[in-house]
Amino acid sequence: MFSMGMPVEALMEKVGIGISTWILDRQGLIENGAIVLVGPGHNGGDGLVVARELYMAGVEISIWCPFPLKKELTQKHFDYAIRIGIENLEHKPDSNSDSLWIEALFGLGQSRIISDEIVHLLNTKKKSSPDKLISIDVPAGLDSDNGNTISNTSFKASSTLSLGLFKSGLIQDSAIDFVGRIERLDIGIPQKILAELPETQPLRISFADLSTFTWPKPSKSKSKYQRGRVLVIAGSEKYKGAASLALNGALASGAGSVSAILPNSVSSALWSTHPEVLLSGDLDVLPDGSSDFSKVLNEVDLNRFDSILLGPGLGIPKEKVIFCNALQDFKGLLVLDADAINRLSITSKGWEWLNDRQGPTWLTPHLDEFKRLFPLIDSSNPLRAGIEAAKTCSCSVLLKCAHSVISDPQGKTWQIGQVNSSIARTGLGDVLAGFVSGMGAIGLASTKQLDTNLLAASALMHAYAGASCLRGSNASAICTFLSEIIKKESS
Repeated sequence: MFSMGMPVEALMEKVGIGISTWILDRQGLIENGAIVLVGPGHNGGDGLVVARELYMAGVEISIWCPFPLKKELTQKHFDYAIRIGIENLEHKPDSNSDSLWIEALFGLGQSRIISDEIVHLLNTKKKSSPDKLISIDVPAGLDSDNGNTISNTSFKASSTLSLGLFKSGLIQDSAIDFVGRIERLDIGIPQKILAELPETQPLRISFADLSTFTWPKPSKSKSKYQRGRVLVIAGSEKYKGAASLALNGALASGAGSVSAILPNSVSSALWSTHPEVLLSGDLDVLPDGSSDFSKVLNEVDLNRFDSILLGPGLGIPKEKVIFCNALQDFKGLLVLDADAINRLSITSKGWEWLNDRQGPTWLTPHLDEFKRLFPLIDSSNPLRAGIEAAKTCSCSVLLKCAHSVISDPQGKTWQIGQVNSSIARTGLGDVLAGFVSGMGAIGLASTKQLDTNLLAASALMHAYAGASCLRGSNASAICTFLSEIIKKESS
């Protein structure tokens, strides 16, 4: 915007007026007045415009400048604020007061270390008035690109008002405890600029975006075998429940046919627990209780299926086993989850095995599994790690974390921007693996092609179901609710 001629002064006015309007719309925040903490740069200037607008609206307002002002424009706004009667506090404000604090210390692109004294002051304020500590753009002490704290110092805001677009650092897991509620404030970015963003620009996706996604719908004339065929290879003597949950996830997708290869201890009761699932074979049980899938896959025509899910609950054998080469020749979608990823990571080829695959592959690791498969990729920033991994192994990667990242080999990337910590529970990963396998099978059956945006939308739908389910937060309840949502979407 600046390179196109937008004056800094004009943008500062838009930002300040936008923030003050947001605050004035929430009168409960300012019923006991407000204090703006003014930083040395343009973030401090934004805060001073907010102070001016609130003052003009009749709010009891004061400012505190813990650092010398360095920007000429910020100094001008400070001078004007003083002249019109806004109080400049000579000492640090009382953190036990019930006034609203508006933190405008550093903002975007921070590198300056803030003192422990200021961090303590802000965190004390947060404890005394949990909803009355707002940060402009980025909380002080937080890196706006990666979400890490600068020299381990930051504070916990109640709300962060992100200007223009969401800063990628604000939605990384490392930032969750510091940003509070995140709100995006429009600053009038021209559509021309947005239209010129590259396709590889990471996109924050939220539950509202589900209404814009068109789910694959096979023709009504198609039979069950033409509406997505899924094969689930899962479970072991130790992890029997993982197979059941993965099958539930696949069934919830609405795929026309779900088959399974399971250990005998699970398959022997399949008729009573999952009567709609077709049994395609039994997994061999190794002495340590884990499952071996290499032999049975050579006895099955894999290309009868649109997608194959391999991994949930297989266990990790004490001895190295061959990662079945029959899967490399499979032309449908291969979804590798959990112990399939762990097993691949200890083979001689590791992730390089994926480059020889004939069909598309989706990987669904959590962070520890990701580290095992990609030990040379820095995983401290999940967004960057997911992008690098997808390009490296030529697969689509769903890196599961609080704000899960989905990336394809061409660099298109999505990150889920809403989080509900109550759904971080055992079994939901198995449901997710089955669900995306089913959705991928439906996608292939419907269009004969696959796009990673289907993986992203499926992961987002799974997150939505977890956050919205009223029956509970356990995997079985959420899976049932997910099935109901998909049925409505497909009608």
